[in-house]
Amino acid sequence: MHATWSRVGHPPEVPVTGERKSVKILGAIELWRSRFHYKQDTTFNAVTYLGFLEQLARHYRRRGAILIQDNASYHKDAEVWRWFSTNRHWLEVHQLPAYSPELNPTERLWQYTRKNGTHNRYFTTEAALTATLSRVFGDIQSHPELIQSYLRPFC
Repeated sequence: MHATWSRVGHPPEVPVTGERKSVKILGAIELWRSRFHYKQDTTFNAVTYLGFLEQLARHYRRRGAILIQDNASYHKDAEVWRWFSTNRHWLEVHQLPAYSPELNPTERLWQYTRKNGTHNRYFTTEAALTATLSRVFGDIQSHPELIQSYLRPFC
C-alpha cells in the first residue's frame, strides 16, 4: 500500500499520456545471499526465458541451484522443459501453485521496485523508465541488504 500527500483541495496529479507502455524484466533472487539477477527483453516467451536461464546457468552451474518458478505460460513450454532436463545435473526445478503470488519472493522485489523507483512517477520516455529500473536494480545488486526484509519470510 502506498500513500500520497498533498495540500487540502489540491489533489496530487501525475501526468500520463494515456498510452500503456511497459518494460519486460525477467528476474530471479538467490534467497540466502539476497542476490538479484535480471534481464530486460522485448517480450516474455520461451526464447527470452531460455536466454535468462542461460544467464543464470553461468552463475550457478558449478555449485547447483534450486529454481522455483511461477506458472507463466513460457515457464511450461516444452523447449524450456527440455533445457531443464538437459541441465538437471545441477538444477532442480519446482513450480509454485497456480495463482499464488504471495509465495513468490520475486513479487516482493517488484513491490520494492515500484515503491523505490516507479510509484507516482511519470516517465516521458521508455529510456527514462529503463534508466530508473537500472538504478534500482543496481542498488539492489550492490546492496542486497535493501531487500533482505522483503525476503525474510521466505528464508
